[in-house]
Order: sequence, then C-alpha cells, then structure tokens
Amino acid sequence: MQTAMPQGESRPTTGTALFRGEKVAGMLEGASLGRIGSLEVRLARNEAEIAAAQEVRYRVFYDELGARQGLQALDRRDADRFDPVCDHLLVFDTALPGPEHRRIVGTYRLLRQESAAAAGGFYSDDEFHLTRLIGRHPDLRFLELGRSCVLPEYRSKRTIEALWQGIWAYINHYEIDVMTGCASFPGTVPAIHAEALTYLAHHCLAMPPWDVRAVAHRYCAMDLMPLEAVGARAAIAAMPPLVKGYLRLGARIGDGCVIDHDFATVDVFVVLPVAAIETRYINYYGGEAQRFAA
Repeated sequence: MQTAMPQGESRPTTGTALFRGEKVAGMLEGASLGRIGSLEVRLARNEAEIAAAQEVRYRVFYDELGARQGLQALDRRDADRFDPVCDHLLVFDTALPGPEHRRIVGTYRLLRQESAAAAGGFYSDDEFHLTRLIGRHPDLRFLELGRSCVLPEYRSKRTIEALWQGIWAYINHYEIDVMTGCASFPGTVPAIHAEALTYLAHHCLAMPPWDVRAVAHRYCAMDLMPLEAVGARAAIAAMPPLVKGYLRLGARIGDGCVIDHDFATVDVFVVLPVAAIETRYINYYGGEAQRFAA
C-alpha cells in the first residue's frame, strides 16, 4: 500500500537497529522471497541497500510526484524515523550492471506490530486511528505496509507480482493476520476525486469489527456527491492502481480521507484481514511464494 508520506521528517536514519539479529536470522540473511524473470525480491540486508531504496523513493515521491522538499533534498533520500525499525522489501533487476544495491527498481516498507513500539507507534497513527483498531483485536498480528514505490520503467504487472510474492512469503513467515496502511490519490483537493471517493464511502467502507476513522482534526468527508450520480465503472477506473488492487484482494476502506500537504496527496486507509483474501489470489501468489516462506 502506498503510504501517507512523512510529516516534516528530515535526514535519513538508517541506523543499525534495523539489523537486530532476531529480525534477520530466521528467514532472511539475503534469502530470495520471490523471483520472476530477471526480477528478484528480498528484504534489505545492509545499510547500503536501505539508502539505495530511500534514493529510489526520493526519485519517485519528490522528483516525479512533487513532494515538498525539506532537508531530504540534501541527501536526495526519502527517510524518516520509522525506517530503522521497518523491514524493507526490495525488487532487484538482476540484469542491470553495477553493484547489487544499484539494481533496486521497487520497494515496499513493512512495519510489524511488535516493531512499531520502537518507533512510538505506527506511521498511519498520525492520520487514522490504527491503534484503536489494533486494540480491538488483541489476539491478531498486524502489519503496516507503506512507501510503495516502483521506478516508472518497471511499473508493470510483472514487478507488482514479484512484490506480492515477497509480501506473501513475509506474512506467512511472520504469521500476519491483518495488513493495513494508507493509499493515496494525487493532489490535495478531495473533490477532484469525488466520484471515486463517494463510491468507496458507499460500497467499500470497513464495517465492525474492522472500521477505522480518520483522526478528527484531519478528517475529510468522502461522500462528496449524490450516490445516484456515481457510475461504478467510472469510479473504479478513476482510482489509483494500488487502491484497485487492494479492493480486488478483499480490502476495505476506513471512514474519511486525509490531506497530506507535504506530499500533495489525499490519503485513504486500507484494512485487509489475511482471512479475507480471495482464494484465487492465495492460490496465484501463494503457490510460488510458499517455498520462500520457511
């Protein structure tokens, strides 16, 4: 899920906390989590790879999409305080020349519930009441996904499938029950996306026990036009690919959207219990990825 972007964070923080032995020893140590053609997906295994992923994020979020630049511009990296406690899922094009960390073409940031405490909570807590949702499900394990980012020339079905092989192996290894995170519409005016947001509000809203609401001081209504004026096909076509992809998997959407002025996006919250993922997708991604999950 493409995350709501950082709020006023500054310099890259790639400290060694990321490489605590208990996080790496079980599944990782550079192990492949998926492979399609020349594309290979695995977790970052050193600081050079995290820094390279942050540079890819900067190229997309700042250079391409026009995020508000602050001190990040000094290093040309998109980085915040959550990076050291997250796992960084990376897609490499092994056919590219040069050192391995320069072959990164896509990335996803993964924050498990037990790691979030080290960062003082989840990234999405600034926009949505994620912690309240987790509190209602004390027996389930949550994973926050964010910073979805793929270089323009690699925005293809094959790259997305490679990422999902890695995610599926990851959630199986760590026995994740619920995936959450923010997804973004471009711009800072919800009304521009009125048809898509209204459709989400009426047809895709998370119901109890999975309902989540935007924090009060940032809440923006999603029900922006008469329902009878909303065309389902047009509304779905107007959604970002990430939102459509998660809806296909069985995800639901939180109540209210949030404007992120730093990154010029309108953010919605996505909730995806693993048990709700349609069987056909589990069969499709799980068959190949399962051998990487041990």
